[in-house]
Amino acid sequence: MIEKAKPLYKLREGRIISGVCAGLAEYFNIDVNIVRICAVLIGCAGGAGVIAYIAAAMLLPER
Repeated sequence: MIEKAKPLYKLREGRIISGVCAGLAEYFNIDVNIVRICAVLIGCAGGAGVIAYIAAAMLLPER
């Protein structure tokens, strides 16, 4: 039986900038602070993380 994939959203609750990290934390069922630390580390390592964050903030629907 094929399961329907759960959607990825930005969250209003617990957001700091746009809610992308909060949405990722809920999607993967992990602590939001771990996602935020990883986002900062990836953003500092070359800047590709910053572009990915901006793209996610623009493309993901809000919940």
